[in-house]
Amino acid sequence: MNHRRNQRKLSRTSSHRKALLRNMVTSLLEHEAIRTTDAKAKELRGVAEKMITLGKRGTLHARRQALATIRSKEVTAKLFDELAGRYRTRAGGYTRIVKLGPRPGDAAPMALIELVDRTAPTSQKESA
Repeated sequence: MNHRRNQRKLSRTSSHRKALLRNMVTSLLEHEAIRTTDAKAKELRGVAEKMITLGKRGTLHARRQALATIRSKEVTAKLFDELAGRYRTRAGGYTRIVKLGPRPGDAAPMALIELVDRTAPTSQKESA
């Protein structure tokens, strides 16, 4: 039975998984779109949505909670100054996962996870 199993292990220890998700959410908020495997994108979605919700709250306590997860002060500033204002009227659903097909090397299912109202593609990889 699979009761109360609500997190993917991603074949990593808990500390490695936590570090992976912290790095990925920092990159997602900085670049507004990243390309990763489908399972990692689905796991990242919850962490990213929580960070944007903290940004919308806008308090000092919320900023400190976000800094505990996000690895960069610049990205945290972007979250609270720019992204929080962009999603002020949206009640959730800040990210979109687009399936890209299998990766050439090992046929792992790939996905693009992006913020829904992002301005423009930041690099050639996302637009391909």
